[in-house]
Amino acid sequence: VQLVESGGGLVQPGGSLRLSCAASGLTFRSYALGWFRQAPGKEREFVADIVGSGGQTYYVDAVKGRFTISRDNAKNTLYLQMNSLKPEDTANYYCAADLHYTSSFRKGDDMDYWGKGTLVTVSS
Repeated sequence: VQLVESGGGLVQPGGSLRLSCAASGLTFRSYALGWFRQAPGKEREFVADIVGSGGQTYYVDAVKGRFTISRDNAKNTLYLQMNSLKPEDTANYYCAADLHYTSSFRKGDDMDYWGKGTLVTVSS
């Protein structure tokens, strides 16, 4: 199984980026998916998740209204559209997948699979 993130880079404050997470080796549509981030010197934090056949989504307050998580099951790909980026959004962004969505999902504990991350830097 592989999860491979892409789309990170350097962007000015107020700009946009779209992250992708390409999955292989798993039944993609069966998994709950999430984005997490870790800024330098800080702990990993939950950003957003998308679960269920209806694609229910949830966001941490800090990104609500600015970020949009989505998935394309036909392409086995997870996305994170990030708009109105702020310097405090600077972090390595990781996608994660778990077959069983539980109360610990947003803690990032015991996830089945993680990607290796893509760096987002928001700076002028």
